[in-house]
Amino acid sequence: MPGLRRDRLLALLLLGALFSADLYFHLWPQVQRQLRPGEHPSGCPCSGRAPSASLHSAAASRDPGTASHNFSGALHRVEHPSRGHPAPRSKLQALFAHSLYQVLEDPPLLGPEDWLLASQETLRYYRRKVARWNRRHKIYKEQFNLTSLDPPLQFRPEASWVQFYLGINSHGLYSRTSPVVSKLLHDMRHFPTISADYSQDEKALLGACDCSQIVKPSGVHLKLVLRFSDFGKAMFKPMRQQREEETPEDFFYFIDFQRHNAEIAAFHLDRILDFRRVPPTVGRLVNVTKEILEVTKNEILQTNNVCFFAKCPYMCKTEYAVCGNPHLLEGSLSAFLPSLNLAPRLSVPNPWIRSYSLSGKEEWELNPLYCDTVKQIYPYNSSNRLLGIIDMAVFDFLIGNMDRHHYEMFTKFGDDGYLIHLDNARGVRTAFPGRTLYPRPSGAVLHVSFYAKIKKKTLLHLRLLARADYRLSDVMRESLLEDQLTPVLTEPHLLALDRRLQIILKTVEDCIEAHGERRVVADGSAQRSAPDSGQANLTS
Repeated sequence: MPGLRRDRLLALLLLGALFSADLYFHLWPQVQRQLRPGEHPSGCPCSGRAPSASLHSAAASRDPGTASHNFSGALHRVEHPSRGHPAPRSKLQALFAHSLYQVLEDPPLLGPEDWLLASQETLRYYRRKVARWNRRHKIYKEQFNLTSLDPPLQFRPEASWVQFYLGINSHGLYSRTSPVVSKLLHDMRHFPTISADYSQDEKALLGACDCSQIVKPSGVHLKLVLRFSDFGKAMFKPMRQQREEETPEDFFYFIDFQRHNAEIAAFHLDRILDFRRVPPTVGRLVNVTKEILEVTKNEILQTNNVCFFAKCPYMCKTEYAVCGNPHLLEGSLSAFLPSLNLAPRLSVPNPWIRSYSLSGKEEWELNPLYCDTVKQIYPYNSSNRLLGIIDMAVFDFLIGNMDRHHYEMFTKFGDDGYLIHLDNARGVRTAFPGRTLYPRPSGAVLHVSFYAKIKKKTLLHLRLLARADYRLSDVMRESLLEDQLTPVLTEPHLLALDRRLQIILKTVEDCIEAHGERRVVADGSAQRSAPDSGQANLTS
């Protein structure tokens, strides 16, 4: 009998210890997270925020006359006079109030074919995804005997990411007048994370340092997929270099670190150029422990402390790890596009792809007739595709991106659809003249436009941004103040934008003077460009 009582006592002590451990390691952190100021449960409205939009807010954002202008953002809504004098006029507000940004887009959005997604089908799809996520999360907790106070996720049609998806149309990823983008940027910056994982490219490697195993190299930049409490999802790229660090001239381009601030700057530049082809991107300080390690189900991530490293050539070593300092990690968050099940995309090799070897050259660098040949083949001979490539080349030259090996398009919008400007972390590597990093003409450099035409709309915007009242560096500086990680760009990088803009304009004007405006500037629908052997070799 004394032995039986001793066994019962030991069993009770063991159960008590297990309960105490579960309480300390699982229940108590959840209670702390619920009570932590500034983080609110997904089922409650955040304090200080406006009431959520209704289910029909997507329809409202589709009507240019029903929403206020979105671009200037909340930062510039109120002017604060100082000692009786009005505040200086906002150049960014003045830019977006200019008539070029008020022109009705052509063709007008008339029917379902002009919108990427069907509302009801999209809502049903993501409602099922949320339900599936809840089931898998419940199984995961039961499997590891985890206790959580968090209620199951609820699908909210008024969530900013849902409204962003429903607002994608044949003119761009968002409308000029849509208020959704500002709300989405706010949510990505502030909402707590509920899961973290490696990107699909990195998981496809299965721990092997061989990027050839996947369709396109995932590069040398560590990427994590973060999901937020509203079920929105974003690609997180952490800071690898300080903003003032310059890429050495003799550095092999392909092994250079990518830059998170380039992703943020690319979104703002794309918006200022009125392209609207870069997904909304925002900077954020992420707590590695609480917002990655405590919410991930990935066993590899769980075994890390506060450091991570990618799994691709040149970067498979722990000395290239990314670490919190001590727990906070700065990075960019880019909103995901809709699921490929709902909105298939076409990935097309860039005809002017740069060479990724030290000695090799691409055909366009060796064959003087290459461009004329490209213009005779599908789809560049009968659509706006080539004009879209020129827009992309303008954008890449301004931001300093030489890594545009592919471009993507939504298949629904056909051959005349716009090119989506994804993956811009290769930009803002150097800001100083003379350090061109262009040992030979590159596919991302604007020389491509002298085999083809440039859109009149694009040229008018570039000319406007060269004027003192709307100077590109000034409006970029003001726009980037909205980001939490400001200053996003150093002053030399901002001034480099003005210098590159002048290079573009001078080259286009020289081309107009030599060949006539009709052969250089495309006005309206797709026009087939006349063959032209002229080529300009630009440096930044």
